[in-house]
Amino acid sequence: QEQLVESGGGLVQAGGSLRLSCAASGRTFSNYAMGWFRQAPGKERTFVAAISGRGGSTYYADSVKGRFTISRDNAKNTVYLQMNSLKPEDTAVYYCAARTTLYNYADMRLYDYWGQGTQVTVSS
Repeated sequence: QEQLVESGGGLVQAGGSLRLSCAASGRTFSNYAMGWFRQAPGKERTFVAAISGRGGSTYYADSVKGRFTISRDNAKNTVYLQMNSLKPEDTAVYYCAARTTLYNYADMRLYDYWGQGTQVTVSS
């Protein structure tokens, strides 16, 4: 069973950057595809990015493509989300999640494990 802990959130000005981390506690981290989702106040949780178990495949929401980069370090049991050129509309709680496959990677219902979330606030 995977336990996920996000970190790296905070307050940043528009145009700035943040790097989120998600540390997993399980011993089979590379067996899991990982995703990042976000939830803005009063809105549904939405897909941001996903990465395959060995990192060879990545997927992004159109709204973050070209600005965000997902990566992972399986030796450290950690997945990252590098966020550049941040906009106020990126303000949300960001969650990482794990699942064993990447079929329908944007469907949050298919993820088995979730972290507690980290707040990202982008000021204008």
